Amino acid sequence: MTLTATFDTAEDLAEFGRDLGGGLRPGDLLVLTGPLGAGKTTLTRGIGAGLGVRGPVQSPTFVIARTHPNLGDGPPLIHVDAYRLGEAALVDDLDLDVARSVVVVEWGAGLVEELSDSRLEIVIERPTGASEARGEADGEQTDGEQAGDDELDADEPRTVTVRGIGPRWAGTPYAVSA
Repeated sequence: MTLTATFDTAEDLAEFGRDLGGGLRPGDLLVLTGPLGAGKTTLTRGIGAGLGVRGPVQSPTFVIARTHPNLGDGPPLIHVDAYRLGEAALVDDLDLDVARSVVVVEWGAGLVEELSDSRLEIVIERPTGASEARGEADGEQTDGEQAGDDELDADEPRTVTVRGIGPRWAGTPYAVSA
């Protein structure tokens, strides 16, 4: 079984992250997949809030990995952007402390599975142009024109699918049936 849900706004997605973060523990690995602007960092901000880590949680695109210490007794959050890494050996070179942290990796599918025997795979789908379809567009976008910052920041529905792989997630709503 996997969990699939739709969130109407970025704040709803962040709230889901806060709820999810509140149940995470050291050693948890989360792999986030979705297109640019889908909400991977928004979800991670929520996870950080749920864990109680020091922020702000921002995309680690240029630094590749950022560690956010916990403000209480919980685990730190390691937030990784693997987009530019390209191969698992480069992820290994980061020397991530997976055992004592919660590790969230954006763009990590196919690169980080060897870091742990268990992981949550989270796929975020955001249909581009959904606001236009609802008649909420501020302007028209021509075919082939790239999405601007306003479109990426717009509140549009996101469909999130969470699959729990491995023994850590057995018996949870996220567990994948064998």
